[in-house]
Amino acid sequence: MLDLWKDPWPLNVTQCPCDVHLTDWLARERVRNASLFHFGTGDHHHVGKTLAMNGSGNAVLGVTATKPEYISYMDLVIAHPEIGKRYKVLFTDIYQLEPRLLPVFDVVTLFHLCEFWSETNAPFATMRDVDVLKAMVARTRPGGKVLFYTGSFAFPAAKALLDREAEGLGLADPERFETLLIYARR
Repeated sequence: MLDLWKDPWPLNVTQCPCDVHLTDWLARERVRNASLFHFGTGDHHHVGKTLAMNGSGNAVLGVTATKPEYISYMDLVIAHPEIGKRYKVLFTDIYQLEPRLLPVFDVVTLFHLCEFWSETNAPFATMRDVDVLKAMVARTRPGGKVLFYTGSFAFPAAKALLDREAEGLGLADPERFETLLIYARR
């Protein structure tokens, strides 16, 4: 049996501001009519709700491996069906994600890269963190952006992975916005 994160993640901007920083960055950059992949919806679904309702025309595919977050997503779109037009959530362990099933995205967030690998789930995984990075960069259109959260407890491991792989993956010109590290895909 998969060993997944059990508790829903509430919006706590003091502890984990990355989702709010993402929506702020998208607004500052005037990103419109874009497709986003968002790794880690949180029980708050801030990114999906905000982008579905702010008139930007952006669409979000979020991923969660937390059953309560998936249930709260279902409750959200039942209560507010207009949100479901532009925000979808996939329930999966990121290490079991099948990239061939994904479209190409304009923006990809990998805020939680290197946070969830477990030896318990290893027999069921199709990827490790380096494979997740490679797969999701490959699912980012040229000129698109791949974003990372510098406040993650696993960011040092994710940054080491980026330092090793970024050039070969065509990731360039990193910039900072609040707690986010943003790469462009060449």
